[in-house]
Amino acid sequence: MDAAIAASARAESSGVLANSFGRIFQLPAFAPATDTVRAGLMEMGRPGGFMDAKDPLEFGPRRLITEPELSPNNLDNPTQTAGTTFLGQFLDHDMTFDRLSPLGVPKRPEDSPNTRTPQFDLDSVYGGGPDVSPHLYSPSDRAKFRIENGGAFEDLPRRSDGSAIISDERNDENLMIAGLHAAFMKFHNKVVDRVRAQGLPNTFGTARLNVLWHYHWIILHEFLPQLVGQPLITHILRNGRQFYRPSTAFIPVEFQIAYRMGHSMIRPSYRANMKGDPGDQPFFGFIFDPIAEGQADPVDLRGGARARRRFIGWQTFFDFGDGEVKPNKRIDTKLSTPLFNLPLQTITSGDPPTSLATRNLLRHLTWSLPSGQRLAQTMGIAPISTAELATFNIGIETQAPLWYYVLKEAETLANGQSLAGVGARLIAEVFIGLLQLDSQGYHRNAPNWRPFLPSRTPGDFRMVDLLTYAEVDPTTRNQ
Repeated sequence: MDAAIAASARAESSGVLANSFGRIFQLPAFAPATDTVRAGLMEMGRPGGFMDAKDPLEFGPRRLITEPELSPNNLDNPTQTAGTTFLGQFLDHDMTFDRLSPLGVPKRPEDSPNTRTPQFDLDSVYGGGPDVSPHLYSPSDRAKFRIENGGAFEDLPRRSDGSAIISDERNDENLMIAGLHAAFMKFHNKVVDRVRAQGLPNTFGTARLNVLWHYHWIILHEFLPQLVGQPLITHILRNGRQFYRPSTAFIPVEFQIAYRMGHSMIRPSYRANMKGDPGDQPFFGFIFDPIAEGQADPVDLRGGARARRRFIGWQTFFDFGDGEVKPNKRIDTKLSTPLFNLPLQTITSGDPPTSLATRNLLRHLTWSLPSGQRLAQTMGIAPISTAELATFNIGIETQAPLWYYVLKEAETLANGQSLAGVGARLIAEVFIGLLQLDSQGYHRNAPNWRPFLPSRTPGDFRMVDLLTYAEVDPTTRNQ
C-alpha cells in the first residue's frame, strides 16, 4: 500500500483528520463580521437579486439550452465545454472538504480540519484502499471497485434509500458528478485489467499510480489551461510560484473561496443524455428543480436516485468530435437561477440559506478574508473597480468580497471566458503547487513522463480518452 493510501487509511480508521486549512496572506478582513454586514451580504446573494441571472425557467430546460438568447444575463462560454464545470467540482472534492466551519461566524482556518487530503490523490474515490474501505471494492476482486447497474448503464453502488456507497457523499450531489465518479471507478478497473495482462506486481497499487499520473496530466494539460490560460501556467512552471510556497501542501482559504468561481460556470439546465427518455428521446433537466423533491425518478439532475434514464451521455459534456458538445456559462458576476434555491440534501449541514451565492459570501466572514482589491495590491496586480457594490451600504465598494472580485475580474478582463488577475494567479499557483508537492506524482518523480494509455493523440491524454478507455463513451454505448 503506497504512502498516500496509507495516510488516508490512518485518517479514516482513527478519525484523525489529515490537515487543516491555512492562509497565504496575513491581511485585514474585507469587512467586520457585524449583523449589518451579514445582512448586506445576504441581500447581495438573495434569490432574484443582484447576482441572479434571472433565467426564465418557465421556458423549460430544453429551450434554455437550444435558445441561449432567452438568458441574456447568462451567456455561454465558447472556450469551455459543459463538462469543465463538473470536472472542476470533482477536483474540488478530491482536495478539500470543510464540514465544520460555521457560516458567517469568524474562525481560524488552522482550527478547521480539511477532511480530504490536500492532494490530487483521488482519496474521494479510493477512500482508505481495499483494506480499510472494503465496502467500496468488489467482494470477488479486492483490486477493483464495486460498480452497480440499476439503470440503462453503470451507476454508483447504492443503499436501499438511494444514497451512494462512496468515500465522499458530495460526489452524488448531481447526476454529472455521480457519473464522473462512476467513470473514474470504471477507469481504474480497466487499468487493473491492463496491469494484470502485463504481469506487473502489486496490482492495486500499480493500477492506482497509473490512474493518478494520467489524472494529473489531464489537470495540468486540459483543465487548468481552460481556467487560467496556458501562458500563465508556462510562466509559473518556468519561474516558480510567487505566493503559494509551502514546504507541505495545504489548502489556503483564499484559494478555497476563489475556486468557487466555478459556480458561475453552471448552466441552469443540461441535456443529461441523448436517449434516456421514453422513445429514446434526450433527457433534459434543470440542475435543480424544487418540484423534484421526493420524486423517485426526479425531473431534475440531482443525485441520490436510480432510474433507467439517470446516466450521463458524455458527448454533451466533452468534445468527442460529433458536434454534440454544449458550452459552459461564462465566469461572471451572474449565477444561474436554480442555484439560488438549492435542495437541502446538497448542503453538508442540511441548513439554510439555500442560495449558493449567499453561502459563498457569508463564508468570507468565516475566514475573515481580505478584499479582492487588497489582494491585488499585495500581489502587484492592478485592481479593478467594484463601485456597483455601493448600493448595499456596507462599505464594500472599494473592498469587495474576494469571490465576487474574482468573478468581476474574469468578466471585466477576460470577457468571462477565463480567470484573470488575482483569481488566475491564486488558482494557478495552488493547482501547480499541489501537483509539484505530491510525493506520489509524476511532477516529483518523473518530470519527463508522458501518458501511455490509448488516446486520440499518442503521448497526450484528455477527458475524452479517459471516458473512452473506461467504456462510458458514446461509441461504446451506441448512444
